[in-house]
Amino acid sequence: MEHLQAYRAAGGGKHRANKPTDARAGGRRLLIAAAVLLAAAFANTESKAQSGPFAPLAGSWNGGGTVTLDDGSTERIRCRAKYAPIGPTMEMSLTCASDAYKFNLGANVKAEGSAITGSWSEASRNISGSLQGRGGGGNYELLVSAAGFNANLVLRTSGTKQTVSLKADSQFRGANISLSR
Repeated sequence: MEHLQAYRAAGGGKHRANKPTDARAGGRRLLIAAAVLLAAAFANTESKAQSGPFAPLAGSWNGGGTVTLDDGSTERIRCRAKYAPIGPTMEMSLTCASDAYKFNLGANVKAEGSAITGSWSEASRNISGSLQGRGGGGNYELLVSAAGFNANLVLRTSGTKQTVSLKADSQFRGANISLSR
């Protein structure tokens, strides 16, 4: 105890190791200011990249569902989707697979108001076509067409959950998929 009293007396009753010097305090303030500016710049960039009619879809999604084949049989599938919106346009990919079935759907779409238009392709079957429909805010109803192929695609997004329903007139009858972030 005498040792502590002698220490305090020598330092004027204060423990100097806990008192920041002016140089250290200025350096800390500079680091904090730099961190705040960096965070503000990142948030501003992120909001610009995520604005537009497709913003609720942005990012990667994973999940599963079922696909119904021509013969009426169903198979469980695992899926992943990636949406990259930029303003009124978006690139998307949806890959789904089961033990015996796989499809790779890619699309480029554009929104003008609630009207959606674009093109799509399915890589494993080497087919492509157009799409058109309506929607916004993460919810879309589209007609997907190609020579000899038509399908209705409904996509619904709510927060971190998404459902994709595809009903076709050939190749396969449809798919029902649930995804989450």
